[in-house]
Amino acid sequence: MIRAIFYFAILAGLVWGAVVLTDHPGTVSLEWAGYRIDTTFAFLIGVVALVAGLAAVIYRFWLFIRRSPGQIKWAWQAKRRQRGYQALTRGMVAVAAGDAGEAQRQAKRADGLLEEPPLTMLVSAQAAQMKGDEKAAGAFFKAMMERPETEFLGLRGLLNQAIKRGDNHEALTLARRAYRLQPKSTWVADHMFDLQTRTGKWLDARVTCDDLKRSKLIDGDEARRRKAVLLYQMSLVAQEDGDADAALDHLIEANKLAPAFIPAVADLADYWAGVGKHSKAARMIEKTWGPAPHPSLVEPYWNACQSADALERVRASEKLTKTNPDHLESHIALARAYLDALLWGEARKHLEDAIDLTTPTQIPARVCRMMAELEESENEDLAGAREWLMRASEAPHDPVWVCDHCGNATSLWSVVCGKCESFDTFAWGPPPAIAGSMGKSLSGPELLEGENAFSHDLSRLPPGGIEAG
Repeated sequence: MIRAIFYFAILAGLVWGAVVLTDHPGTVSLEWAGYRIDTTFAFLIGVVALVAGLAAVIYRFWLFIRRSPGQIKWAWQAKRRQRGYQALTRGMVAVAAGDAGEAQRQAKRADGLLEEPPLTMLVSAQAAQMKGDEKAAGAFFKAMMERPETEFLGLRGLLNQAIKRGDNHEALTLARRAYRLQPKSTWVADHMFDLQTRTGKWLDARVTCDDLKRSKLIDGDEARRRKAVLLYQMSLVAQEDGDADAALDHLIEANKLAPAFIPAVADLADYWAGVGKHSKAARMIEKTWGPAPHPSLVEPYWNACQSADALERVRASEKLTKTNPDHLESHIALARAYLDALLWGEARKHLEDAIDLTTPTQIPARVCRMMAELEESENEDLAGAREWLMRASEAPHDPVWVCDHCGNATSLWSVVCGKCESFDTFAWGPPPAIAGSMGKSLSGPELLEGENAFSHDLSRLPPGGIEAG
C-alpha cells in the first residue's frame, strides 16, 4: 500500500511538472563558438535528461564489462565451496555410519574442492582409523597439530592413539601439551590425571588434583579423597626407598584428609603400636570403626590393645564394636573373638545376630563357616557342621576389593586397578557373580577366605626408624 502511494505521488509530480512546463515553456538561448541556439526550457530539460540517461547506461555497461571476470570467478568459487561443504558433510555422515570407504572418498573430494585443509583433515583421519590405517591417521593428526586452529584436535587424536597402543609415557606428554592449550577441558584433565597415576607420577598427580579443584572440575570432597589416596601411595614408595620420615608424614596427612580410608588407618595404627603409642593407635581405629567398620581393622586393634591371648582379644573386640554395635562386621568380629576364646554361647548369639541382618540366601560364607566351626566344636555335630559348610559353598563370596570400573576383584587393595588401570576404583564388597557353574577363579591374586582378609600386603614401618610425633 505504501509503495503504491509512493508510486502515485511520483507520477503526480511528473504530470504536474509537465503541465507547468507546457503552460510556461519559457525560452533559452545558447551562444558558443559563433553559433546561437534558441529553444524552449522544456526542450532543454528533455535533452539534459536524455544525455544523463545515455551516460548512465554507458557507465553501467562499462562496470559490467569490468566486473564480469571477477563475478564469474566468485560464482564459480561459491559453487565449488558449496560442493566441497556438501562432500564434507557427507563424509562426516559416513564416519558416523561407519562407512570408511565412503568417508575417505568424500574427504578426498572435499579436500580437492575446499582450500581449507583443517576442515577435511579430521574426517580424513577418522576415515583412515576406521580402515585400520593408524599410520595415515597419525600423519593427519600431526598435520593438524601444525595449525593453531586445529592443534588441540590433532593432539586429541594422537593422545587417543597412544592410549590405544598402551604407550602411556607418550600419551602423558601429549596430554600435558593439550592441558596447556585447554586447561579447563574435563576430558584432558581426567586423562592427564589417569596417565600420571598409571605411570607412577604421584607428585605430579597431586599437583594436577589441586589444579582440578581450583578450576572447579572436581569438588572438594573428591579432591580430598584423591589426595589422601595419592599420599598413601607416596608413603608406600617412601617406605620402599627407605625414607621412613617422609612415609610417616604422608600417612598422617592421608589419614587427616580421609579418616575412613582403611589402608592408611591400618598402616598408621601398626606404626603407632610399633613405637609404643598403643592408646593413640586404638583411639584412631575406634574413631574409624564407628562410621566405617572393616575386618582389616580388627587385628591392628588387637595389636594396639596388646591382646596377648584369646580372652584379651574378646575384651578388645567388645570395646571396639561399642562404637557401632549393630553393624554386621561388629557381630562377625565379636563372633570370631568368642570362638577363639571357646565362649560358645556368646559366639552363637552374635552369629545369629549376623544372620538376622541378612536374608536366608545372602548369609555371608564366612558366617556359615564359623557356624560350622561352632557346631563341631561345641556340640561335635559333624552333620550340622557339614550342612553349614554346604551352605557356605553356595553363599555369596566373602567381600573383597572390587573395581567399580571393570569388576576386577582382589584381596589386595591397590591405587590403580591391575586390569583396567583406573585410579582408586576399588571398593570393599562382594565380588561379581561368577558366570556358569564351573567355579572359575576371579581375576587378580588369590582371594583370601578368612573374615580378617586385609586390604593390602602392608609393609610395616620400622619402629625404631621414625621419631614418634
